[in-house]
Formats: sequence, structure tokens, C-alpha cells
Amino acid sequence: MSALPPYATTGQRIWHYAFRVICGLIFFFLIAPILIIIPLSFNAEDFFTFTPEMLALSPEGFSLKHYRDFFSSNDWQQALWNSVTIAPMATLLSVGFGTLAAIGLSQPHVPFRRAIMAILISPMIVPLIISAAGMFFFYSRIGLQGTYWGVVLAHAALGIPFVIITVTATLVGFDRSLTRAAANLGADPVTTFFRVQMPLILPGVISGGLFAFITSFDEVVVVLFVGSAGQKTLPWQMFTGLREQISPTILAVATILVALSIVLLATLEVLRRRGERLRGLSPA
Repeated sequence: MSALPPYATTGQRIWHYAFRVICGLIFFFLIAPILIIIPLSFNAEDFFTFTPEMLALSPEGFSLKHYRDFFSSNDWQQALWNSVTIAPMATLLSVGFGTLAAIGLSQPHVPFRRAIMAILISPMIVPLIISAAGMFFFYSRIGLQGTYWGVVLAHAALGIPFVIITVTATLVGFDRSLTRAAANLGADPVTTFFRVQMPLILPGVISGGLFAFITSFDEVVVVLFVGSAGQKTLPWQMFTGLREQISPTILAVATILVALSIVLLATLEVLRRRGERLRGLSPA
């Protein structure tokens, strides 16, 4: 961030530094729970508090036992497997339908674009408990309640709005003369999409897919309504562990999920910068 100009007034200088202090306090408020969870996951005891050995930074106070419990427990591994099998499939459906919807809604001749967009992104606006209850009653009538595909479709519905928003943002700087040129050269719509349009909007598609994956992998409310014991995902197992048995293994799982989220967010930032370079919004 640029420094203050020499002609800045006293009030501008006070606000300049006060703004940074406020941002720092907000950042600390948001990051403090994570800073507490991560060291507690290495607790050598079965406690949710810092032991005297941990506060003294003694090696005896730290252990990887809770991580070993996670990787050796059948319940945790089954929940992890369910999440790993559900989230990618839900992401594929979200990316496919969301990308097509974003491209269609970007066309100026499509009627009622705003109304359709509002309907498609409504899962982000409607309270999750209402969406989950509605999905439960709807899926129970068509026979999808408590099935693998029921959970996948529910998570896909939650992920589609993220794909639509990111792809739509990418299409804002898209040069439509490229698709017209490809059509004039004899390319059919499918070839034009995969050879011309898709490479340019790919950063937005991947970003939306990562958001959809995170949404599916971390979601717990909908799967409680729509899923069954056979579709118990990792967040569901964590919720059950907090309700029935307090085990620091939950903290180890939370730390792993935090690390995964950091990797995915870093990937999103790299893709965002690449997308800006492709659209000429930032220097190479």
C-alpha cells in the first residue's frame, strides 16, 4: 500500500494509521480461533485446553497422537472417504451446469436474465436450514433422500452459484469478437467453446470449482437432512464428535481442513492473477 503524500493533512494521517489498526484488529479477531485450534491439535493429553507442559513449550506436552487417531479410526476414515467421493462429483456437476448457465446469461438476447440469475444464486441467499428442509421433503418424494446421489445433487445445488458468479465475472472482460471470428472461419459452437472461449475463462471456471469443492467438503447442515448414516461426511463426523464425545481428534481434523483451505485459497489467488493477465487487466 502506498505511503501518505507529503501534503496530507493531520486528519488524513490519523485516519491512515487508524484504518490499519482497525484492519489489524479485525484480522486478529477472525484468525484468533484458528491460532488456538492448531496448537491444541498437538496436545499430548485428551484435553481441549493448554496444559502446563504446552505453555512451557515442553516437548512432553506435544504429540501427534490425535492425528494418528484420525488416520487409524475406521469411523473417521469412512467419513473422509465419503467426503472425498461426494465433493468431487458435486464439484463436477456444479462446474458443468454453472459454466453453461453463466455463458447463457452473459448473452444480451436472453430474456429475464436478472430474474434467472437471482433464482440460480438463491442458494447463497436463502438460509441454509430452509434449503436443507426443502431438499429433504423434495428428495423424500422422489426417492433420493438418504442416497449418495441425493447428497451429491444437494451439494451441487449449493456450489452452482459460486461457479456462476466467478465465471460471469471472468466473462466481463471477454472479447466476443473472438467467437464471431471463429464462427466466420467455420468452427461450430462446440469447437469455438473448447478452443477459443474455454481457455480464456478457465481461471474463472477453476476458481468457481474450488469454491464449490470447499462448499461441498465443509457442508454439514444439508447432509444432516438429506444424507443417511452411509453418507456421513467429515463435517458430519466432527459435529457428531462434538455432540457425543469430546475428543481432540476433532482439532486435528480441523487443522487438516484449515491447511487444505489455505492451499485452495492460494490456488485461487494464483488463478485470479493469471485471469487478470489474460484479460489485460494487470501487467504480465
